Amino acid sequence: MTFQAYLDNIEKKTGKRPQDFHKAAAAKGILGPDLTATQLTDWLKADYGLGHGHAMAMWAAFKQYGWAETPGSKSSGAKSSKGKK
Repeated sequence: MTFQAYLDNIEKKTGKRPQDFHKAAAAKGILGPDLTATQLTDWLKADYGLGHGHAMAMWAAFKQYGWAETPGSKSSGAKSSKGKK
C-alpha cells in the first residue's frame, strides 16, 4: 500500500484530510513543538478509531507538512519563550 493510499483510506474512514487533523489537533491542544508520535497516534486511535498503521501514516504526514518536529530538526533544543516575560 502506498503512502497516498493510506491517506485516502483515512479520509474514506473519517472524512478528514491531513489538514483537518492538523486543525483538530490544534483545537485539542496537542499540537506543538513537543508533540510526539505516541501522543498523536494515541489521540487518533482514541478519537477517530484509526489503527496503528493509519495513525503512523498521519504522523508521517504531519512531519512531511512540517507540523511535527523530526529528531535533530530543532535548531537549539531550547523551548520558545514567546509570550513569556
